[in-house]
Formats: sequence, C-alpha cells, structure tokens
Amino acid sequence: MPDPMVPPTPPVPLEALLARADLGLRRIAGPDDPGTVVHWAHASEMADPYPYLLGGELLLSAGVHIPEGAGAGYFDAYVSRIVAAGGAALGFGLAPVHDAVPGALVEACEMHGLPLLEVPPRTTFSGVARAVWQLMAQARLAELRRVTEAQQSLATAAARPDPVRPVLHQLAQRTGGWAVLFAPDATELATAGTAPPPGTRQSLSALTKRLRPHPTTNNHTTTATATATGSQANVAAGSRAAGAARVGDGGPPARAKPRVGEASGERRSVKPIPGKHRQAAPTPTPASASDTVNGTHLTAYALGPGQGYVLGVATPHRTPGDHTITSVAAALLTLLTGRRQSGTGTAHSSALVRLLLGAPPEDVAPLLGGGHWRVVHAEPDGRAAPDPVSAAALGAALGSSLVDPAGEVVRVLVPADRPVEPLPGWTLGVSAAAAPPDWPDADTGAARALARARATRVPLLRHGDRPALADLVPPRDADAHARSLLAPIAAAPALTDTLRTWLSLHGSWDRTAVALSVHRNTVRQRIARCAALLEADLDDPDVRMELWFALRRT
Repeated sequence: MPDPMVPPTPPVPLEALLARADLGLRRIAGPDDPGTVVHWAHASEMADPYPYLLGGELLLSAGVHIPEGAGAGYFDAYVSRIVAAGGAALGFGLAPVHDAVPGALVEACEMHGLPLLEVPPRTTFSGVARAVWQLMAQARLAELRRVTEAQQSLATAAARPDPVRPVLHQLAQRTGGWAVLFAPDATELATAGTAPPPGTRQSLSALTKRLRPHPTTNNHTTTATATATGSQANVAAGSRAAGAARVGDGGPPARAKPRVGEASGERRSVKPIPGKHRQAAPTPTPASASDTVNGTHLTAYALGPGQGYVLGVATPHRTPGDHTITSVAAALLTLLTGRRQSGTGTAHSSALVRLLLGAPPEDVAPLLGGGHWRVVHAEPDGRAAPDPVSAAALGAALGSSLVDPAGEVVRVLVPADRPVEPLPGWTLGVSAAAAPPDWPDADTGAARALARARATRVPLLRHGDRPALADLVPPRDADAHARSLLAPIAAAPALTDTLRTWLSLHGSWDRTAVALSVHRNTVRQRIARCAALLEADLDDPDVRMELWFALRRT
C-alpha cells in the first residue's frame, strides 16, 4: 500500500493524546510505539471504513456496525481494512452499545499491529477530535515560531561581512544536521554542523550530480534518431528527478508511465528523415533532489540556473519546517554565490575604496562597467522617508546595485544602456547620459528633473540631453556672466532655488510651492525679493530667458 496522502499540517503524537487526563484514553492493544502519530480524528460506524479513510486517522467507533454473534473473522476483516487504508489507530467507545471492548477486536488489533484505544463513557468523540485539533494547532504554532526564528537568524547571518559560512552554520544548527556548499567543480567550499555518518558524505556528493547541467552537443549532423533517443532519456531522467524531489517534500514518488507501444527497457526505432537534421535538446536539470541513506535524509539544491553551486544538507529527520528553512537558506546562498561568481560586489567595493583614496571617477568607471551612466533621483510617493529595504528594491527594479538611500531622496547610478521607466510608488528624475567626469552635473540635472516631476505630478521626468544654445557660448564666459548677473542673490540660496524652480515651472505659484514644500505666499515674497535685488522685470520673457541661462550655469 503506498504512503497515505496526509495533510501538510503537523501530526499529533498518539502519546500526547494518551497523556490528556481530561480524555482518559487507554491503550489496550497494538504496539507501544512513541513514533505513532495522528493526522486527524474521524468517527465512522461503517463495517468497511476503507473507502472513507485517507490515511493517518484516529478512527473512532462505538461498535454500532458489529453484528450480533460476530466472530474473529469479522474483526480480522474489519481491522485489516483499517490498516490497509493507512489508519493510525482505532478508538473504541464504551456505552451505550458495548460495555467492554470485544476480546476478538483486541486480538485482531494486536495481530495486525493497530493501536487500540479504549474511550471511556464520559469522553465524547467530538471531545477527542477537538483535542486532536488543539494539539495540532499547538504544534503548528511551535513550527511557525521555529521557522520564523530560523529565517531571522539566516537573514542576520547573510548580512555579515563573510556570510557564506554563517549561513551554513545557522542552517545546520536549525535543522540539527550537516550543511555543505559545493563549488561548480564539486569540491566542498564550506561545511557546518555535525559530521554525517560514514558514507553519507559521498552519497550527498553523488546526489548533487543530478543538479549539474549535462554537456550538450553542437554537432549539427545529429539525426532524428539521436534526437528521439535523447528525448526518451531526458523524459526518464526528468521523471526520476521529479520523483526524488517529491520524496523530499513528503509525497509519494512519481511513477513514469511507458509510452504506448513501448515495453519496459525497450526503445522504439525511429527512421531518419532525409535532409532533416536537428540538434539534440539538452537534458533538463532539476532544481532539487533528495534521497535517504541509512536513515539519514539527504537533500541538494541547485543555487541559481547555470551557476554550478549546490547546497547539500544531511539531517536525521525531515519535516515541513526543515524544508522551509533549507529553502530560505538556498535562496540566500543563491544571491551570495551569484555575487561571488560575478565579482560585482568586489568590483563595487574596490571602486569605492579607490574613490575614497583620491582616484578620479574616470579611472574608477571601468570597475563599474565603463561607458556612460545616468543618475536617477527617486522619491517615494507619500511623506514617509525611504527605508533601506525599499531603496534596495528600487535599485533592483532599475537594474543597479549602486544605490544611495540617504535622506528623503534615493539616488541610483544606472548604466545608460538600461532603460528607466516609471515605477509604481515612486517619482523619478532622470539625468542625461554622462561620462564619469560629468557625474556631478548629471546629479544636478536629476535633482532638477525630480523637482519638476513633483511639481507637475508626473511619475518620471527626464533632464534634456540635446545640445542647447548655451553650448555655443564658451563655458568660461558663460560662467562669468552668470556669476555677475546673479551676484545680488548669490548669498541667499533660498532665493536662488526659488527663482530657478519658479522659472522652470513657467511662473506657477502653486506648483513652485509644491516643489519646494513651502506656502505659495512664501514663493510670492521670494520672487518679489529677487526682482528687487536684481532690479529686473521678471514678467519680461527676455529677462526670464537670460536669468534661466545664468541659473543653468550654477
């Protein structure tokens, strides 16, 4: 009989039910096995309960189905059907039908190895079922607490400077086993936990071979016969791997059905088609595999597609909580090994160190990937300042790990060849593409674009990168003219910023107030002050154009 299809809820030890003084249950037959567990309680008075059982039940009966004069044959058939259905135990209720448990039933349960419990008259079947669910809820709560604490410890370990070993240590500690990280060449990079029994290490290493990509052929002369043969092998390999993965999750192994016209161990011959040559499809690689060797449960997880790193775990037991904890560790190690393999994290750290030591940006740019970049200023919608988690998620959405979450605005350095699109929950200002020496100017442009985006209430605004009329003026002359023109208000940054924002928004008081987060009367007062100090008519478009030209140079 295959394993019963039990639910994913934690089972209740039969000993825990027997220990409940309020129930008064008593074992009178069957094995005294502390490992016996119950997944649910079910009451039935059917003479043949087999069709109504799913497996793992504590079957409750008052013996209503027992005919008068029933002999040993009846009870033998009754108990054998419960065992065949995967029942965990039988509870027999005393009164009102029977004053005592039939002796033939006791003998049948003893013979078939089915635990038999005597349920006293004061205990109702609904009370037994309620006790099962209470114990199950307690076990579920304890399991959730254990998984939550394990997830927190794994996340803390992943944040350490050298995170791989701490993550493995926490995984081994939380599962009570042994964890190992295999390199792409199958060597052990790091281990943690109690050493497994002899031979288990080799079995786990062999298990990881199922998760490594198989070499593919580039021979364009592969015939249809080879293609068909490879496809049949792939189906068989995929079925074996899928069955192993399901065993690791607690379910029954999958059975591969032979194709129509195929017997076990036979292959159909496929005639080659003239002129039709196809490349054989690569063998699919499963994401996980599991096995059991001498009572030790082995599980292997492929860390990311094509990376080659594999996480192996050997534990003396396997529970749904262990599976969840190991899956979290595998996800963290996938990120850590991916960063290690690409070298991105090391390159970015090296770039930061060189900048701090005085290297010019153009010398550091090759470590970041070279080329031109855009600066993105992002502000979350709403009043709350961005937290580090949301800032990191923003960088991931933009495809860059160069994120500065300081203050109320998040700054991200993005390669120019990556498109920047609007993101829900964020207002973005994007600079023009800039070479490393021009990054400070790009940062200023992104800030101005963000201010305009906020004022105009659009999700994204780009700073213009087309050549302007100002480019025709020599930069030194343009800077000197700007300093001279804006000298009367240069000592008051609030006036300069207000004038710049007001001009960029075409003289709108309300939108300027929104962009600067001030009252509209404050904007009016500042603009009037600028007009007085500059001795200029700010309603004149020529004056506005000249001031805008000067402000662009500051």
